[in-house]
Amino acid sequence: MWLNIFQRMLTRFIQTGSFEVRLPNGSLISVGDATVEPVRITLTDAGVLRRLCLNPELALGEAYMDGQLIIENDDLESMLAVLIANLKSGRKQPILYLHSATRTALRRLAQHNPARRSRSNVEHHYDLTDELYELFLDADLQYSCGYFPTGQESLDEAQRQKKSHIMRKLCLRPGLRILDIGSGWGGLGISLAKEHDCSVFGVTLSANQRAKSNQRAAAAGVADRVSFNLLDYRAINDKFDRIVSVGMFEHVGVPHYQQFFQTLQNLLKDDGVALLHTIGRSGTPGTTNPWITKYIFPGGYVPALSEIMTVVEQVGLVVSDIEIWRLHYAQTLQHWQRRFRDNIDRICALYDERFCRMWHYYLVASEMSFRHNDQVVFQIQLTKSNITTPLTRNYMY
Repeated sequence: MWLNIFQRMLTRFIQTGSFEVRLPNGSLISVGDATVEPVRITLTDAGVLRRLCLNPELALGEAYMDGQLIIENDDLESMLAVLIANLKSGRKQPILYLHSATRTALRRLAQHNPARRSRSNVEHHYDLTDELYELFLDADLQYSCGYFPTGQESLDEAQRQKKSHIMRKLCLRPGLRILDIGSGWGGLGISLAKEHDCSVFGVTLSANQRAKSNQRAAAAGVADRVSFNLLDYRAINDKFDRIVSVGMFEHVGVPHYQQFFQTLQNLLKDDGVALLHTIGRSGTPGTTNPWITKYIFPGGYVPALSEIMTVVEQVGLVVSDIEIWRLHYAQTLQHWQRRFRDNIDRICALYDERFCRMWHYYLVASEMSFRHNDQVVFQIQLTKSNITTPLTRNYMY
C-alpha cells in the first residue's frame, strides 16, 4: 500500500527535474522530466516509505541521517534543489498542506520561549563542544552570515567585513556603552572594544560561549572593557548608547517579539542606535521545518519582514535603515560545508557518523534555502529619533 501511495505522491509532485528512486524491494521508479539527468536515490528500509508518505519534511531528513536514504555521489545539494523547485511551483501534496496548517495553528505554542525554555533551546545547539565549531567556522568563530562585497572573499575576510559593516551602522565613537544581545563566542564584542574603544556588555544563554568569550577577551587585553554574561536579555535593567544583536532574533519566537522590541526601546538611550541582524524570509509569514525544529533549532523561527515591522511600529522605535542580504549566507554556508567535510573524521570522532550526517543535512539544506528559496538576511537599524543617524548612507560604505 505505502509503495503505491509513495509512487503516486512522487509522480504528481516532481515535474521539474528528475528523480530515479531504487525502492527497498529492488524495483526502480523514475519521475519528472525524462530529458534531464536524474538524481539517483536508494531507499534501504521499507518503513521509510510510510514515514515519507505521512510526514515528508521530517522523514526526509531522518532517513538521510539514519543512512536509509542514499543519494548517488552523496549529491544532497541536487536532491534538495529539485525538491525546492517543485515546492515553489505550488504543487504541494495534501499531506504537506495538512502539516503546514497544523504547524501554523500551533505556532504560538511551538515558539513560546520563556527564559527557562530559551536556555534549554540554546543549550541544545550552542553547548555542543566548542571544538565542533572551531572545525568549520572562521578563526573568529562567527556563527552568522558573512559579508561578500565582491563574492571572492575568503570566509575569514567575509566575517571581518560583516563586523565592520555592522560597526559602521552603529555610528560608533570612543567611550560608548554597548549591549550585545546573543554575543556568541565574543568576536564582535572584542572588535568593538579593540577597534573603537567602546565598553561592551554581552549576554548569551550558552555557558560554553560565555566561558570561551571571557577567555578570549582576557587574551585580547580588553577584559577591562568587555564582559560576557550568562543572562537573558529580558533580565537586563540598564541604559546603553548602542545595542547590537546578530543571529539571535531567530530564537526569540513570534509571541515574544513585542517584549523583545519593547526591551530595546527601554534599554536604548534617547540618542542611541540599535542594529538587528537576523535571518528572514522574503515571502509571507510561515512556519519552521519540523526536522529543523526537532534536531537543530527547537523553538526557532525565521520571520517575514512584515512580522518584525508591525511590532517595531507598535513600540515606537524609528526604522532608520533596512538592508537585505540575499546570497551572502548561501556563500557562508558553502564555506562552512567545505570545512565541515574537510574535518569530517575529527567531527565523527567527537560524536558519531549519524551526527555528522545530521549536520551535513542541516548545512546543505540551509544553503539551498538561501540559494533557491526565500531565505535572506535582514539588517535593521533602529533609533528613537529620525535625526540620530546621518541623512545619507555614505557612512556605511
